[in-house]
Amino acid sequence: MDSDKILLGCGWYLAFIVSLSFHEAAHAFAATMLGDNTAFYHGLATLDPFAHIRRSPFGMIVIPIMSYFYNGWMIGWASTPFDPVWARQHPKREVLMALAGPAANLILVLIAAIIIRLGIAVGWFCPPESISFSHVTQPLDTGWTNGLAVMASIFFTLNLVLFVFNLLPVPPLDGSNLVPLFFSSENAYKYKEFIRRPANSIIGLIIAWQFFGYIFSPIHLFAINLLYPGHHYGF
Repeated sequence: MDSDKILLGCGWYLAFIVSLSFHEAAHAFAATMLGDNTAFYHGLATLDPFAHIRRSPFGMIVIPIMSYFYNGWMIGWASTPFDPVWARQHPKREVLMALAGPAANLILVLIAAIIIRLGIAVGWFCPPESISFSHVTQPLDTGWTNGLAVMASIFFTLNLVLFVFNLLPVPPLDGSNLVPLFFSSENAYKYKEFIRRPANSIIGLIIAWQFFGYIFSPIHLFAINLLYPGHHYGF
């Protein structure tokens, strides 16, 4: 097996566990601040990746590694428990708790973008001729800045993936929690009971996986052109 691909995969996995731990910790922290201590008592209001890996080993170890060798990038999942009684009593707080995870990933996208722009400003990076998920910026030498460019690229792309993917309005993704806002209280309750069935979560993930590539490609390109205004990257 190509050693460069394995080394790049290690970089992807490091970024993945940091990013997903940040995502789940944001859910847990938001829930705690909004009155539900369930995740806090489970020890998940933390950036320690091992706490989240112990709860979701399949989604945080097996799936990301398989998706990397299949797609060249990583996806996976973890979970943060919450009190369904609290969620029914405070539907708006439940939405805020659900949005905290994608918001955390958006913050990491912005941090990666700032690192890339600062790297360009100090002469470490430059805009690349072509873009890939692992190659969002180009180092100007082959020293330590090469590794920084690769990790900044991965964090930028991966967290944009997690941000967009989790906002898709299908169960069990965070975006499904926005749908009940458009229903009456009675229908919102019925909808939530429906999407929490395990079979519907599996179906939702299959649907999201099938359509995600079509949705993400233009969003990724749009984000790249925001990162490099005036360069007009295209498909």
